[in-house]
Formats: sequence, C-alpha cells, structure tokens
Amino acid sequence: MKGEDRLDLPQEKMQHRKLTKMQFFKRALFIPLGAILEALALEVFLVPNDMIDGGIVGISIMLSYLSGIKLGLFLFFLNLPFFFLGYKQMGKTFAITTFSAITILSIFTSLFGPVPEFTSDSLLAAVFGGILLGMGVGIVIRYGGSSDGTEILAVLFNKTTPFSVGETVMFFNVFILGCAGFVFGWDHAMYSLIAYFIAFKMIDITIEGFDESKSVWII
Repeated sequence: MKGEDRLDLPQEKMQHRKLTKMQFFKRALFIPLGAILEALALEVFLVPNDMIDGGIVGISIMLSYLSGIKLGLFLFFLNLPFFFLGYKQMGKTFAITTFSAITILSIFTSLFGPVPEFTSDSLLAAVFGGILLGMGVGIVIRYGGSSDGTEILAVLFNKTTPFSVGETVMFFNVFILGCAGFVFGWDHAMYSLIAYFIAFKMIDITIEGFDESKSVWII
C-alpha cells in the first residue's frame, strides 16, 4: 500500500496531467515553503556549525567552505544537470517545479547566510537542523518537485524498488557525509550524520504520514 501511494506522484508527472487550480495553488504555496525551510535549516543550524547535508547540497557546502564562494551559486549550478534529467525522465511539470524549488533554495541561502550560529551546541544544531531540513525536503517532494539531484534519483528508484525516498537518499549520502570528515573533522561529520538521519526520517513522515494514518483507519 505505501509503495503504491508513493508512486502516485511520479505517475502523475509521467502522464503529463494538467494540474487543477487547487493542485497549482498548493504547489505554488508549499514548494516555496519547503525550500525556505531547507534554507533556514542550512544557514541557521548546519552551516554555521560546520555540518553538511547530503547529496548535491552537501557537496555544495564543502565547496563553498573551501572556496569562499556563496553556497547558493553551487546549489544552483551543480543541480542543473539533474534538472534536465528530471525533465527527460519525469516530465515538464516536475522539471518546472524542481527548477522553482532549486532556485528558491539558492536565493534564500544567499539571503540568510552567512549568519551567526543560532546555537553553539552541536547536538541541538544537528537535531533542529535535521528536523527543519527533513520537513522542507519532504514538503517539496510531496508536492511534486525536488531541491537536490539525489532526490530526483531517489524518486526514480522509488518507482521500481521497495525502498522509500528517504531510504534511497540516505544510501546515496553515506559516502558524501563521510567526505565531511576530511573537510570539517570527524566530530562534525558524525554530527552531520545525526542531522541527516533525523532529516531522512522526517522526509518519510512528511511524505507518507497522512497515507499511513488512512491505512490504519481502513484496517
């Protein structure tokens, strides 16, 4: 049941269905909201404490740290190839929604950062950053888009495997999170792993939470 429910979103995009006014309104409202939550998580909690997210975002954080170039630029340009992959594999609607999410995330990370750390407690930063990040990513995916290239790959894998979007993204990001140890130190890499584990659980809760509730009531 859960796997079938998760396929509703990609099927909709693959079939190029025209959005209803309500669907368009929800996407116009929630896609920016999700991207802004992601930007807050990164710039307020994770980046000031030398923690990373996984995927293209994590790579962008490390490159920004090493080069001194704004994070938003890396987020935008490194995600472009995956935007075209999404357009080719999942349709125009998904591509437009994804481009919007990536653009909003890039803009707001530039607007929010750099900021002083909200808390110097690494554990608190990992927990609350992970919660905000997972909610933001989950909202974007739930309403038909993606803000990271690995999420696009995860949605594609989700159609043919029993693994959830969050589980697939977590698999891709183990290697990337490991690289943080060489850039920020192993303590920060382990805190990054805590943050991402929390985020990956929040992704699934945000995407599937309501569907699981419905399944319980049906039973």
